[in-house]
Order: sequence, then C-alpha cells, then structure tokens
Amino acid sequence: MRILCITGPNLNLLGLRETGIYGKVTLADITKLLEHLAKNLSVDFDSYQSNHEGELVDKVQQCLGSNYDGILINPGAYGHTSIALRDALKAVSLPFVEVHVSNVYAREEFRHKTYLSDFASGVVIGFGPNSYLLGLRGLVEVLHEITNRA
Repeated sequence: MRILCITGPNLNLLGLRETGIYGKVTLADITKLLEHLAKNLSVDFDSYQSNHEGELVDKVQQCLGSNYDGILINPGAYGHTSIALRDALKAVSLPFVEVHVSNVYAREEFRHKTYLSDFASGVVIGFGPNSYLLGLRGLVEVLHEITNRA
C-alpha cells in the first residue's frame, strides 16, 4: 500500500505561524511522525508540500495511473477556494482523507465549507498535528476495506 501526503499553502510555516491556532510543531516534525506511523502500518509513504495551487493540482494529477493507493491531504486555504483541486481529486478517483490542524468550525465562517469534504473518504479536523496521524490511520482502514471487498 502506498500513500501520498499532500500539504498546501502556508503549512510549511507550521511551528512559526499563528502558534496559538496551529501550535509549535513543524511540518518536518509531522512528516517524521507520519513516516514512523506509516512504517508501523506497513505502508509506503511519500509527502509533498507546495504553496502554489497549480503545483498541488499537478501533483494530484500525477497520481493518475501511478502506484499510489490513496491521498492524505491538508489543502490549507485551497480547501475553501480551489475548484481546480477538487476537480483534480475527482479525476484521479483515489480514496483520500482531508485533514486540517485547526478546528475550521471554530474559526471564520468562510472556513466552514471546503470543496473537498463532500466526496472525501473522511475528514479530520481540529486535533492539531494528530489530525494527520488520525487521517493516515483512517485512510489505511479505508484502503484495507476496499482491498477486502475486491
């Protein structure tokens, strides 16, 4: 099983940016935790971060016909604005879990809706860096269920 973690804009600043909302854990720290968890779950794991919408769309599209089984994605602000990212995820038709570090429902109203959550396999929000870990566990479970049905 192979999973790609895609992380969107400004999340490269985790640990520095608005620590009252996002905490002091860095994206590098989260990636290390994910790699460790993936190893324990016997999953191959790759990660990618970009601040650019088109690069995120390109990365999602590269999953089409690849050997990735699923995507863990924190789209950041693009979750609330990017129809292009939505269309790319629909086009590749891979199971994905959307994660957010903060509780988007406890924040500004424009963050209460994402363009991805209605067709995601699952959504994990508000658990800080653990949102990623919970999302990875959930995605692996979804992929196991798919494999067992086949």
